[in-house]
Order: sequence, then C-alpha cells, then structure tokens
Amino acid sequence: MADEVDEETPIFAIAVAAELSGMHPQTLRQYDRLGLVVPGRTQGGSRRYSLHHVKQLREVAALSAEGISLPAISRIIELENHVRALRRQVGELEQRLRDEVDQRRGARVFAAGSTGSVVTLRHGTRVRRATEVVVWRPPVAGGSSADGD
Repeated sequence: MADEVDEETPIFAIAVAAELSGMHPQTLRQYDRLGLVVPGRTQGGSRRYSLHHVKQLREVAALSAEGISLPAISRIIELENHVRALRRQVGELEQRLRDEVDQRRGARVFAAGSTGSVVTLRHGTRVRRATEVVVWRPPVAGGSSADGD
C-alpha cells in the first residue's frame, strides 16, 4: 500500500481528537491558535489531528494539571519536536553510512605485499610490479633437501 498510515498521518477530525485527548474541541482550537499543538489541514481548511497530536494534547493536559504555564509547555513541545527531528536526521545519516560502508566493501582491492602480507589498495590504484623472481621448491620426501644438505 502506497499510503501508509503512521503516527504522523493527520486522520482525526477535531471532535475525535478532542474525545481521544479528553478535552473540549474549543480547547484544541485555542491550542492551535496559540501554536501549542498545530494540526494538519484539509484542502477545505478543516483541522486533522494525528496520533502524535493526540499524544501531545494529553501531555499538554498533564503538564497543565501540574501547574506549568502554557508558554513553558509550548517551549517543552518545541524542544521535544527538535529532539524528534534530530533523531530522524541521525537515523537517516546512520542509514547513509551503512549504505556507504556496504558500497565500499565491494570496491575494496587487495594485493600481496613484498613480504607476502595482504595490502588493501584504494580503488583505481595499481600495484607496482615486482621484478624479482621467487622460486619455491617443495620438500622432497625422505627428509633431504633439494640443495643436497
């Protein structure tokens, strides 16, 4: 399904959001005017609330019941939204990093060093050709070496 519904999707009319949050619709309108909880709008201008908005409304009610002022609640919500945006950005950056690491894994080039060790080269670089000749002689059965020792 192309249109996935998540916590951010504005689907609730004001009456439903008010019922879910335990508030009067007029309170939701006031919070919208104050910029505390700003819902999405339909093309016709009707307010549409998401599950996230309903959670915010419940949080506003709880903070207000504890005696916290509306400007302070507004600042709390602003900071929470900023934290959510930063977390989303970190998630995107982590995904880009994983993609980059996966892409680079396939682009790694290895070569044998002069001592026989494995050397990682940058993609597009060439190994300097060795001019020396290495001869390997397998051991002869019976314990004597090929040199006649």
